[in-house]
Amino acid sequence: MQPANPTEGQKAAIGRKIWQNECAGSVAGLTTWNAGEEFPSIGIGHFIWYPAGFKGRFEESWPLFVAFARQRGANLPAVALEARSPWKTKAEFQADFKSPRMGALRNWLAGNVGLQTDFIVARSRAALPKILAAAPGSEKARIEANYHKVSTTSQGIYALIDYVNFKGDGTQVSERYNGRGWGLLQVLGEMKEVPSGAAAATEFAAAAKRVLSRRIANSPPERGEKRWEEGWHNRCGTYGRPL
Repeated sequence: MQPANPTEGQKAAIGRKIWQNECAGSVAGLTTWNAGEEFPSIGIGHFIWYPAGFKGRFEESWPLFVAFARQRGANLPAVALEARSPWKTKAEFQADFKSPRMGALRNWLAGNVGLQTDFIVARSRAALPKILAAAPGSEKARIEANYHKVSTTSQGIYALIDYVNFKGDGTQVSERYNGRGWGLLQVLGEMKEVPSGAAAATEFAAAAKRVLSRRIANSPPERGEKRWEEGWHNRCGTYGRPL
């Protein structure tokens, strides 16, 4: 079976929800440097962009989006094409926030929400084969079945698409604390036995909350991840509600 593929109407709604989730739906939020992080987050999906000399444990998604956008023939602002984030610290980023180049970047992003949504959908669709390849042999069938159970409703399709953008597919060894991941692979494996449809979307939401609380419990204390738990859980809660 093929991964979930949203209709054009669902895709537009999903893009709006992701922009709301990540940026409170604001243009200013399209360029953000979150407290406690070492890099800026760009676009409706808050795609990670590492400064030169920094290598984090999370997949760097902004260069992947830029490559995707260029393949689609998009004309991006010059600053977007730099190999590394031009801002090395949060202080540099904030000092430059009202500059013409940052304003041009935000304006371009606000005018190309559909392209960013297409990228997020493409990443989600590519995640299923990777997840099944990485899953333990005894779990592959159950994980695939859970994926397809969740994908039978519009809110379930949104959940599968948003979660990969939010916390990754769960296959990267670097994206783990104490050997425990928190991506889509782990959420699908965490789900309890439920029927397809709305019940599966609701259980996916509950499983995502459990997985993220476990991540927080296993995270390095200096990261202070407990402060994000409420917001993360609120986002997961949207997965069980109609799109």
